[in-house]
Parts: sequence; structure tokens; C-alpha cells
Amino acid sequence: MTTSTDAAVVAAVDLGATSGRVMLGHVGREGISLRSVARFPNGPIRLNEDGHPSLHWNIVELYRSVLAGLTTAVAEEPGLVSIGVDSWAVDYALLRQGRMLQLPYHYRDARTQPAVDLVHRVATPAELYVANGLQFLPFNTLYQLTADLTAGSLDQADQVLLVPDLLNYWLTGTAVAERSNASTTGLLNVRTREWDEPLIDRLGFDRRMFPRLVDAGTRIGALLPDVAGEIRAGGPIDVTAIGSHDTASAVVAVPTQGEDFAYISCGTWGLVGVELEAPVLSAAGRAANFTNEGGVDGRVRYLHNVMGLWLLSESIRTWEHAGETIVLADLLRAAGEVTGPVAVFDADDQRFLAPGDMPARIRDYCVEHDLRVPRSNAELVRSILESLADAFARGVEQAGVLSGKNVRVVHIVGGGSQNRLLCQLTADRIGLPVLAGPVEATAIGNVLVQARAQGLVTGSLEELRALVARSFVPERYTPARTLVSR
Repeated sequence: MTTSTDAAVVAAVDLGATSGRVMLGHVGREGISLRSVARFPNGPIRLNEDGHPSLHWNIVELYRSVLAGLTTAVAEEPGLVSIGVDSWAVDYALLRQGRMLQLPYHYRDARTQPAVDLVHRVATPAELYVANGLQFLPFNTLYQLTADLTAGSLDQADQVLLVPDLLNYWLTGTAVAERSNASTTGLLNVRTREWDEPLIDRLGFDRRMFPRLVDAGTRIGALLPDVAGEIRAGGPIDVTAIGSHDTASAVVAVPTQGEDFAYISCGTWGLVGVELEAPVLSAAGRAANFTNEGGVDGRVRYLHNVMGLWLLSESIRTWEHAGETIVLADLLRAAGEVTGPVAVFDADDQRFLAPGDMPARIRDYCVEHDLRVPRSNAELVRSILESLADAFARGVEQAGVLSGKNVRVVHIVGGGSQNRLLCQLTADRIGLPVLAGPVEATAIGNVLVQARAQGLVTGSLEELRALVARSFVPERYTPARTLVSR
């Protein structure tokens, strides 16, 4: 790998399902450094649709926050050369002649349930898996679009843009679809990595709605003049396609120095898997609900979605809504001091998907399955963390068996890498060393792909990861005891 003599600066716009951030990334011969210049909340809003509540993303407010963050970024670094946008997967906006028709639906909205049956009448789950390689999730884009088709929402639409592609369009005026996020729609052929036009036709969608596909590292365009003026840019700034699915960017930044690793990208969701050169489309993989999603440089992220720290954050939201004062550090400390047995429940149970009273749902699950019911907040949090560690361990084991990969070390990246109890419990249940960090893996991967596109660094993914390993030293967790997963 080579790096430029002087550090240059790019901006990573990293949008998660609960918050967003704009971060400045300096990349040079000394390594990588990140600096946060803006953080802002992101969450669903409920709207009344024909007397029924629906969940949407306030994408306009989110874009306003992004522009404010970029204004700060330019003020602090007038020499900013590039911007890259990543976000969560599957959600999208419908447009007509460049104008957004409605706020994007939130993937946790219940509207897709009837659409699942409609899709499976046209293409069975087995047929879909051979075509797109995706695990079944009821909110995948093809089910959401089917709900839109049934409701008549596609009648006026002439374009569909996933969330990061939408923001790139507003920034540059150029509409494209970056492949890593497009791979989560269920409408990208897993082998050719092109839109699956026969499947699109069978499902009744207009293939012209889907924009031109580009790879991570492609220059999308320069900022539109009015956007450049709004953020007070002093010169031209490129917008670069990166691994726009946040997990694709996070996997770029796994600080590994070998190929025998599994990763857990842990935040609202826990994405547990391995990186491969080609998809695995076996019946066993489909039965285990493993997915083949696109990665940077044509890699495959072979993984399973686990409900993740959503279980904890939604529990905290419930307690705070009831008037309790919750200090996360104190809650985790109390959970760590729980000595008795706690329930280990199925973190993937679909009852935990929608917003609501998570502690009550967990207690109900325990009653139904004859498990010990948590008696305090601390016991419930310990139960959540033990259950996530159990799910992570099973996911790593299955990923190795199904892919044939010999996993020797597990990397936890993202916000969950800060949860020391979760990291140790995961190491104990997997029986392998766990390396935790970096926390901002998604932003780092975003920055690195931009930097390589700008010629600030060169090299393969392995060389980029070596640079991450030199810049961010992970914390090592050694199994203190080996537990057997369910």
C-alpha cells in the first residue's frame, strides 16, 4: 500500500437507524484519524394513514442535519476533497421527475406482512434464494415495493432510490444505485451483481425505476452549485460512492491481518458472518437464514442478522417513558454483578422487531418457554446480553460450517464493541478470542474507500485493513470460560 505524503481530508456521512453523524477523516502516511463534527438523532415518526398509524423516516430533517454537519466540516477543513454517504439498508424513496412523492417508510412498519404472501405466490422462497441469495426478512425491499404496488403508490413513481442514493442525488443531481446496498433489495442477481430484470418483471415492477448501478469507489459527481453554496464550500468537492450499506463499510474497517476471521458489526442490529469471494447458495444456508450481501471490491458478506442492541435501547426507552431515570453505565454495571442464572431467549424472535414495550415482550417470551422471568432491570439487561452473545456464537459457528471457513478470531466492530460485558460474554460462548473495535468502523471504511478513490491511498482490502490495524488497536477478550450455545 502507498499513501500520500500529506494527509488529505474527506467527510463520512454515516446514518444509522437511531442517529447520524458527519465525521472528518484524515488519511496519510501516518495512518487514519477521525474527528466527529456533527451528531444528530434519527428515528421514526408516526403518521396517520386512513386511520392507521404508519412509521416513516423524516428524511428531509435528516438531510437538513447532514447539510448542517457538512457546513461545519467545510468550516473546519476548507480543503475537504470528497464526501461519502452510508446508511442502513432496504428503505427507499419513490420519486417522479426528481421529486420525492412521500416520506420513506420505516422498515419496522407493519405494512409488509400481507406483501410477503403475495411475493411468495409469484416466486417461492427457494427460488428467491437462488436468485438473490438473501435471508428472509419481511421488510426486504422487494416486499416493501410489493406493498407499494398493492396500495397504488407505484402508479405515479418513475424512480426508486435507496436512502444513501437519495442523499447523493440531492447533493449532486445524479441518480445511481451503489451495489452493496442494492444487494439488500432482493432484486439484484447474486451472481451477476446486476438488476434481476426477469424477477423485477415477474413481480410487476417497472424495470426503468431502478437506476444505473455503480461500484464503491465510483465518483458520482461534484456538489450542485446551490448545495456547495449552502455549506459554504470554497472549492469543488466530489461525492464518492462508498460501501453505502453501513455494514459493507464497517467490514472494510475490520482490523484483521489474516483471512481466518469472523465479524460482528454490532449496533441496532448485530450482523454476524464471514467475508467470501463467492456466494453460498446451499439449501442449508437458506434454512439457517444466512444472507449473501454485496461487499466492497466484489466481496460477499455471508452473514446472519441478529436483532442486536435494539433489544437494549428499546427496553431503556420503555423504562424512561414510564418515568425511570436510566444511566447506561450504571445499568451495565448492575447487569455484570448479576450472579444467578438468567434466561437465554431467542433474540431473533419476530415479536421483538416492532417498537414497543420490550421488557414486557421478553418476560412474555420467558413465561411461554418456561424460562426464568427477569425480576429486575439488571436481570433483564443481563438476559438480553447473554441472549445476544448466544446468538452471536451460533452465528459465527454456523457461518464457519456453512462457508467452510476456519474461523480463529472474531472481530466486533461498531457501537457494541464498547459494551465490555457483551464482548466478554461473546468470547466465553464462542470459545475464541474476540477483538473489539474500532467503534466507528463504518465511518473508517467509508473514509478509506473515498481516500482510495481520490488516490490518497492505494491497495487491496487487506492492505486497507492493515492500515486500520496500525491506526486503531482493538481490545482483546480471551474466553474466561467456555459455554455451549443452545
